[in-house]
Amino acid sequence: MTTPSSTPSDRVRAAVTDPVTQAGLVVEDVEVAGSGTRKVVRLTVDLPDGPGGVTSDQIGDVSRAVSTALDEHDAVDGTYTLEVSTPGTDRPLTEPRHFRRAVGRLLDLTTADGRRTCRLAGVEDDRLQLTDDQGSREVPIADVTRARVEVELTRP
Repeated sequence: MTTPSSTPSDRVRAAVTDPVTQAGLVVEDVEVAGSGTRKVVRLTVDLPDGPGGVTSDQIGDVSRAVSTALDEHDAVDGTYTLEVSTPGTDRPLTEPRHFRRAVGRLLDLTTADGRRTCRLAGVEDDRLQLTDDQGSREVPIADVTRARVEVELTRP
């Protein structure tokens, strides 16, 4: 399973992908921090697609399954603390499924022709349907250089 050239994060990702997938989630990010025998394993998980969010019950269930998998695969040298969380509102939108999960939300979006705040009305294949004060437009996801959800305290 592990090779001498694999990083600690690679070993953790390999060990946890199956239990996370079985829980109906996807691995967003893996970080192994610390040195010596005291490590912190930070695992970020999310729903695979669509609206909604990961529940605290899902976090608890996947945490137990991941902890078991890490121990069974001996993926982390020494003792470790496991932290399982979701990406949060400030994560960059980089994949089509990130955009699909953000439909209806206000975005801070940058493309080659500039930066704008717009609402994500929909996602079709590899194109975003955006609306703002100037109307509607479509933008290929490939043209987006940066995108984040804007937190709205009062949504329309």
